[in-house]
Parts: sequence; C-alpha cells; structure tokens
Amino acid sequence: MNHLYSIFVKKKMSYTQIIKEQTLNENIDKVWDFMSSPKNLEEITPNEMSFNITSSNKDEKMYEGMIITYKVTPLLNIPLSWMTEITHVKEKMFFVDEQRLGPYKMWHHQHIFEKCEQGVKMKDIITYIPPFNILGRIANTLFIEKKVNDIFDYRKKILDELFNK
Repeated sequence: MNHLYSIFVKKKMSYTQIIKEQTLNENIDKVWDFMSSPKNLEEITPNEMSFNITSSNKDEKMYEGMIITYKVTPLLNIPLSWMTEITHVKEKMFFVDEQRLGPYKMWHHQHIFEKCEQGVKMKDIITYIPPFNILGRIANTLFIEKKVNDIFDYRKKILDELFNK
C-alpha cells in the first residue's frame, strides 16, 4: 500500500523546469539595477499578456519579503491576479520570486547573475507545477510550457536590444 501511495504522490507532484541563459554586454551594476526593479517587468513581458503591476511598490528596489501583485492575461484573454513574494536576494548575484497566489499550483523563479568576460551572464531557472492536476499536466504539454518559453524568449530579445547594442 505505501508503495502505491508514493508512486501516486510523485506523479501528482510532477513539475516542469525551464532554464534560460543569456549574456548581456553590460556591467553588473546596470544589469542588476534594471532587473531588480519591479517596474521593468512590464517592459520585458509581451504586450499581448496585458501585464500590469497593481501593487504600489513597483518603484522600489526588490528586497526579501517584498510582495508584488499583478494582473496578467496569459491565455484566451482571461485576466488573472497574481501575487509573488521575493524570497531571497543577494545583491548583484541572485534573487528568487515565488508565487503566493496565482495561476500555478507552484511557481519558483531564480534569477542568477554572474560577471563574465563579456559582461554579465544571466540565468533564469523557472520551476512550476501547473494547476488542475492531470488536466493541468495535459494543458502544460499542449500549451503552457510553450507559453512560458515564449515569454522568456521575448524577455531575451528585449534584454538583447537594451544591453547588447
């Protein structure tokens, strides 16, 4: 009985992890200032998502414990509320945002910055569990994972335009 239960739990908790990397031809100070400012999320998110920060702290620098709320329209023009918390910050090295309320069962996003010869190597590690158990896993296979990849590909394009001129 325990063996069957553990198999069920592992399947129930399956997750997706996407890793994106890019090098920005800029110094760490400028990259960190841009990426650690919530207001810049709107600039690096595709327009069709109607991304809008609704919390009043979007002009503040990120800090551990910071709560940021958004409205976003990821699919089928259905607006969703999303709340994330900045759970870890090590200035000019990394920060982590985690969903507190929103469209995913779980969302954990690590933003890692490393000085390199060309400027800054930036790495995003996005780990999530889609909602709705088996239906969410099917939706993830059909379109959610592609949508998340598209969002981060758009982000890469915008960051290239800003920092790799």
